[in-house]
This record gives sequence, structure tokens and C-alpha cells, in this order.
Amino acid sequence: MLTEMKPKALITAPCHTWLTDKLSETYTVDYQPAITYDELKSIINNYEGLIVTTRLKIDIPVIDSANKLKWIGRLGSGLELIDVPYAKTKNIKVVSSPEGNRLSVAEHTLGLALSLFHIINQSANEVKQLQWIRDVKRSNELTGKTVGIIGFGNTGSEFARLLEPFKVTVLAHDKYKTGFGNHYIKEASLEDIFLQADLVSMHIPLTPETQYYANKAFFNQFQKQPFFITTCRGKVTNGSDLLEALQNKQLSGAALDVIENEKLSTLTPAQEATFKGLLALPNVIITPHIAGYSNDAFYKMATVIYQKLNIS
Repeated sequence: MLTEMKPKALITAPCHTWLTDKLSETYTVDYQPAITYDELKSIINNYEGLIVTTRLKIDIPVIDSANKLKWIGRLGSGLELIDVPYAKTKNIKVVSSPEGNRLSVAEHTLGLALSLFHIINQSANEVKQLQWIRDVKRSNELTGKTVGIIGFGNTGSEFARLLEPFKVTVLAHDKYKTGFGNHYIKEASLEDIFLQADLVSMHIPLTPETQYYANKAFFNQFQKQPFFITTCRGKVTNGSDLLEALQNKQLSGAALDVIENEKLSTLTPAQEATFKGLLALPNVIITPHIAGYSNDAFYKMATVIYQKLNIS
């Protein structure tokens, strides 16, 4: 007696074994975390399901090659590499899992904020160089300050939640949301943030509208020399304009978990100059896009994806 063949699902990035095990109940799972774009395009017609992160572009040529594809699961947030509208015309379900790593991103953002205000990273680096500098470099408390949050989706709202014990005033700006204010969160215009913020944190997706959202004109409007943090997408911020704002003392410091081009071996001369310029500044912290990469988030993203796919 012939056994019925399971449909196939392809995982193109590292994921928690929980997701692989759950998918294996319904699918024959192929795990190929190093697959290239061209390799994906050549074999995608064999699969009903596809798990991706930010490494591969799922564009029209790939989707047109995916004759059997029924769903795409994006581990993490941000769908800029997937042509979601075109996928929908092919009746392909697309889901992401920002709920799975929003706490990890928010905690990382809070850590960056505290490090900036209390000069933790800079002072630790000085001690490693056998410098014991105290009185000439006094820090500031985050408590009681005004924090501007641009983008109040999953990560922006989670960061705001973590800020409540610090008795800050949160000025939250979201072009597409209203009705979320409370006793310490105020729905604000960009102008409010430009005038009042001691810290500005970016939490918006990358779209044609938001590319280089934080640019020279943006930084020129700040009145209080705030700290600047971005943990969303690198191309939301114009790196050279950020460097200029820091050099001109328009900002007190910056912390970046993302940059425009994160493949450092492919930096253009201009990008390399900007990157090295940022690294040279003692009031700048750069981490390698790890805000959402905690072990806890790794597991939670897997469970969220599976629940949203509603596989039976």
C-alpha cells in the first residue's frame, strides 16, 4: 500500500527546532539556511511553504517560479524584502512575527538608552585603556526625561511600556495610529518631539516613504541635542547626515543596532568613511543588528509564525 506523500516546506534561515518539529508533522521539511537567491528560485516550485528572514529577496521572479507555494512565514518583523501585494495576487499567505521579538528589541533599546545617558560604554572602553576618568564626565539620569518614540507599533509600544518605571514623558508619533495615549504616553507631532525630546528612538518599517526618514532636515530641527537611537532598519537613517549631526553637536550621542549596509565587506568608499567616522566618536554605540536576536525571541518567533500560519 502506497503512503501519501507529504507536501514540502523550505526553511531558508536558522530557526528554532520547535518550528522545524511542528512543521514536520504536516510537511517534509527541507532546512537550507545557506541557500542562495538563484538556488531558491530554481527549486521553489517544489514547495507549499517557505520560511525566510531578511537574507533573501522574495520578489516577482521568485513568486512566479513558486507554482505550489501557499504561504510565506517571515521570522521577525519587516516585510520589505517580500513583494507582499504580488504574493496576495497569487493567493499566497504572508505572515511575520514581530510579536515574537518585540520585547527583545525593546530591552535592547532600553539598554542602549541607559548606556548613552550614563556613559557606560564610553567609560568601560576608557578603563580598558587604563584610563580612570570620573569628575570631568558626569552622566545624566533617564528618569524624568522626555522620550520621543517615532513609530508606535510592536517595538515602539513595547519600549514605551518598559519606560514607565522611569517616570518619563513619552511623546509618541505614529502616522497611522491614534488612541494609544495614557498617563505618561502622549500622542505627539514630530514638531513636539523636535522641540522637547531628550532622547529619540526610531521604530518604523522601511518603505519607499520612510527611506532616509532621519536625514539632514530631520536632525536640523532638534532643539535640545537629544540622544538618538535606531533599532528598526538601517536605511531609515541617512548615515552621513547622522554623522554630520553628531559632529555639529546637534545630538548628544547615538546608538545604532542597524546601519545602511550591514555587509561590511561590500561597503562603498562613502559608506566606509561614514562607518569609520561613527566608530571614531566616543559617544556612539553600534551593535550588529542583534536587538531581536535573544534566545527567548528565537523561540517566540517560531511559535508566533506557526500560530499565524494556522497549519492543520
